[in-house]
Amino acid sequence: MHIPTIKKLVEEVDINDLKAAEEAILEEQAPAIDIPGADEGEQLTHVIAAIWIQEDMKANGTKLMESLREYTKKVRKSID
Repeated sequence: MHIPTIKKLVEEVDINDLKAAEEAILEEQAPAIDIPGADEGEQLTHVIAAIWIQEDMKANGTKLMESLREYTKKVRKSID
């Protein structure tokens, strides 16, 4: 998980394009947009994070950095 990549996706890519990229990766196809990452797993992680953050921002009226912090807290908690 590369935070600057996730932040860039949130800022620059429409949620519909992110969801289409997620589906393409899950279907083992190349996404229509460029998703940085060492492999499909990392690309999928970036896309899922960007979708979650965009949805959180919309649902809760939060700013990017606040939603990003919430996402990283969620990930850390799942690892513990």
